[in-house]
Amino acid sequence: MNEIFDVVIIGAGPAGLSAAIYARRAGLKMKLIEKNALAGGQVLNTYEVDNYPGIPDVSGYELGKKFLEHAKKLGLESEEAKVKSITLEDGLKHIETDHGTVKSKTVIIASGASPRRLGVAGEQELFGMGVSYCATCDGAFFKGRTVAVIGGGDVALEDAIFLARICEKVYLIHRRDSFRAAKILRDAVIKTENIEVIWDHTVSEIKGEDQVEQLVITNVKDQVERTLSLDGLFVAVGNVPNKNFSVDVECDEAGYIKAGEDCATSVPGIYAAGDIRTKALRQIVTAVADGANAITGINEYLMSFY
Repeated sequence: MNEIFDVVIIGAGPAGLSAAIYARRAGLKMKLIEKNALAGGQVLNTYEVDNYPGIPDVSGYELGKKFLEHAKKLGLESEEAKVKSITLEDGLKHIETDHGTVKSKTVIIASGASPRRLGVAGEQELFGMGVSYCATCDGAFFKGRTVAVIGGGDVALEDAIFLARICEKVYLIHRRDSFRAAKILRDAVIKTENIEVIWDHTVSEIKGEDQVEQLVITNVKDQVERTLSLDGLFVAVGNVPNKNFSVDVECDEAGYIKAGEDCATSVPGIYAAGDIRTKALRQIVTAVADGANAITGINEYLMSFY
């Protein structure tokens, strides 16, 4: 393929779609590559978004749909493919996918992050049989039943509150003695009668034959084990970066691509936007801002060649 793009965007979450919108408005020749059939990223798994300015009380699915519709209205060109590598050759970025190679003057990596696994016995074996990483996707299967949520951040508490509306009992298990989540979420958890918080415990094992039946947890202070009988387990212990392709950019110890507010990486012409980059706050609104910042930087980068 001889076609050369001004920018190729990898990932169709809020950061990638924001970048696509800004790229089209800037008149850049662009292509967006997304490995999944459904664009939107992790926002699709959010039951309700109540902190995106101007669009209160919207589901994550609806918000993601609005982002995509906006980009399409401006002439989004996209391809469903998996990226294998990004290399530099003849002054261009070569993006190798399972469908071939795409050439571009610049690249925005906006591939996001995925839920972190617990890494305990039974987790992999019972995935999809009671073990889930998406309460809004799978919560309805556990209506009137007993479930547990693992974690202490915003997502964990949001999941517990959501599940409490449809489940008979929700255990919220955290390895520390306090939550790091927002106060409004902490207060909501305390007020919800069918949520039982279990402090200072970690998961040791998930048990069950063809379905989750028991959860073995361990007190981090005295190492005493406790077994809970339940039907489902929802894991919300953070994320890991989606960088399942080779690219020679500088990353931190956790694998996130090092990039500042301008989204520029250690390689000129390669940018990182959204949850994939090093940043203090990973939210929809900051991902959208990254998309705009990355295109601003790319415009300046491309102008430097004229």
